[in-house]
Amino acid sequence: MWGRPIIRAGTAMLAVILGVFAAGALAVLAPAPPSIAASAPVKIMPLGDSITGSPGCWRALLWNMLQNAGYTNIHFVGTLPPQGCGIPYDGNNEGHGGALATGIVSQNLLPGWLAATNPDIVMMHLGTNDVWNGSFTTAQILAAYTTLVQQMRANNPSMKILVAQIIPMNPSGCSYCAQGVVNLDAAIRKESSTSTRPSRPGPHHSPPRSRRSWWSISGRGSTTPPTR
Repeated sequence: MWGRPIIRAGTAMLAVILGVFAAGALAVLAPAPPSIAASAPVKIMPLGDSITGSPGCWRALLWNMLQNAGYTNIHFVGTLPPQGCGIPYDGNNEGHGGALATGIVSQNLLPGWLAATNPDIVMMHLGTNDVWNGSFTTAQILAAYTTLVQQMRANNPSMKILVAQIIPMNPSGCSYCAQGVVNLDAAIRKESSTSTRPSRPGPHHSPPRSRRSWWSISGRGSTTPPTR
């Protein structure tokens, strides 16, 4: 178990981010209510490997979509700086090229990143390199996720945590990669379903049709959580 979920209709920032990802960055966003735009900045950490950080231009698209929709009270955070993309955006992130979920855990890296940035929301897409490496079972990768979630909760029990099913891959020279992704994504769905359900886009979003899903496993006050 990754923790007791709290999915609140009033958590507008979380709902918008989920809607953007679930609809493949094609969601039609409603203007932000004045009360949301006027509140304290929400710190969002994009966490992952080079899919997130090198250069991770989906972050630039997401940032600008949120800004254009009136959600100006957000701050992307991370210990890494922006790496281009050709459009202005808040590019701080925690997307480390070549990173493995198992490696981040074995080196105990996440607590330091969290302490330096104190995010309100973490969007995590990790596991691609663990699968590609070929040395880790699905259970081992999932165990690494559990440790990472526990570390996030230790930093902030009220943190909103989004765990992505990793994107499909079938590189030449890796006969096991495609099925490895299928197995890991199925395990993520199963683990998440014991804690929560897929968050649905708001009333201004069309129903998503995407091969990649994001799951909210956020809790409040819970201390027992469950690339290239």
